[in-house]
Amino acid sequence: MTDDTPVRVGVLSLHTSKETKAILNAVDDLGHESVWLRRENTAISIEDSEVTLEPDVDIIANRLLLSNTEEPAEGLGLAATFEHIRPMLNTPDAVLGSIHKFATGATLADWNIRVPDALLALSNERLNAGRERFGDVGVYKTAIGTHGGGTWKVDLTEPVNPKVGNRQAFLQELIDRDDQKHRDLRIYTVGDEVIGAMYRYAPEGDWRTNVALGGSVQDAMPELPEEAAETALYAADVLGLDYAGVDLVEGHDGWFVLEVNPTAGFKGLYEATNKSPAPYIAKLAIERAGGTVDDERVEGLSTSLDDSRPKSMPRPEPQSSEETPLIGYIEEVVVIGTSGSRQTHAKSDTGATRSSIDTSLAADIGAGPIKSMTRVRSGSSKTGKARPVVDLVIGVGGNQHTVTASVEDRGHMDYPLLLGRDILQHYQVDVRRRADSEHAGRDEDYLEE
Repeated sequence: MTDDTPVRVGVLSLHTSKETKAILNAVDDLGHESVWLRRENTAISIEDSEVTLEPDVDIIANRLLLSNTEEPAEGLGLAATFEHIRPMLNTPDAVLGSIHKFATGATLADWNIRVPDALLALSNERLNAGRERFGDVGVYKTAIGTHGGGTWKVDLTEPVNPKVGNRQAFLQELIDRDDQKHRDLRIYTVGDEVIGAMYRYAPEGDWRTNVALGGSVQDAMPELPEEAAETALYAADVLGLDYAGVDLVEGHDGWFVLEVNPTAGFKGLYEATNKSPAPYIAKLAIERAGGTVDDERVEGLSTSLDDSRPKSMPRPEPQSSEETPLIGYIEEVVVIGTSGSRQTHAKSDTGATRSSIDTSLAADIGAGPIKSMTRVRSGSSKTGKARPVVDLVIGVGGNQHTVTASVEDRGHMDYPLLLGRDILQHYQVDVRRRADSEHAGRDEDYLEE
């Protein structure tokens, strides 16, 4: 490749996000060619033992979101297929080692990077036998999760389960400086460089600092602790990640790595620092493929977050209604908390923004702790009632969804669980279909209703 030959940078991303669009736009703005690898335009062919990729690219930036999907192994396998064909930033092996939070901790600890004490056990007996060492309050996490979902601060005087639904869970030491409002530090690294850093503060009524949950941010770059910066770079290097958001928390005796995110968002970082990692990721991909860029141009582009529609965005395919799963007006679901799960009937309500659960059922499965309060209007009431909100895992037809559900007394109602648009957005609702019908599952009976 000559110096003036544009590099074709493929961004492997099946979703539409600010980050993906910003990277694609940065590639184009740096004088090279972006290619968005999506369902609509991508195919891999094996013919006469020759493997070809369409559309063809020189290098791939992996932006597959795997931590919030039901089948992360499918995405890892897809990424591994692409990696066999072209060089890749954030390889599948590196991503696997970072999206599994306990694997991350075990790897980093093995390299003498400080992480909170933690315990993963495959049996209920072993997990609960070891919970006392974390004190009365600890952190309970699913091994794979994102945006604060699947993370709870729990009362460890009560037992917990080794799994939440079909996902492995573990206990972790709660590290908190009592003299400060709860915060952590997100450092974004690209290659061997710290691009930006921000302190994230938990919103009122919660202890998690995720921007997606309403956490506030503050620029940490002016006085970034050297120990924290070096730890973040070392952690990303140990895990083999080309770019990452490294989350750290300061204890009374130094910094601990909480998690390392291979697809960390840019929104909070840009809000805090007015700096976007996108041009630096584009630069790394271009140079890794043998191309050249102007460093001053990279610096200039980083002062804006260009998430406009990229010119490489493929034309969307019309979505077939057959691709959207169908559920009924009354559906049989599994609702999962930190101490148990129950199978129950749920009512679908497309008019409700969020799902809700009966107080007794929430207590029975260990839903919670309460993360905030929400005000819900009912009927002709103008003021509404304040209801607690908890994280909840709901299994519908083999799929699991982590949502923030309101808790209310539904004892006078027919169904202890209501499915709102937070879940129904993923489905079509057939109002004739009822799982509690005497002849549930027979379409001819629905037609008679």
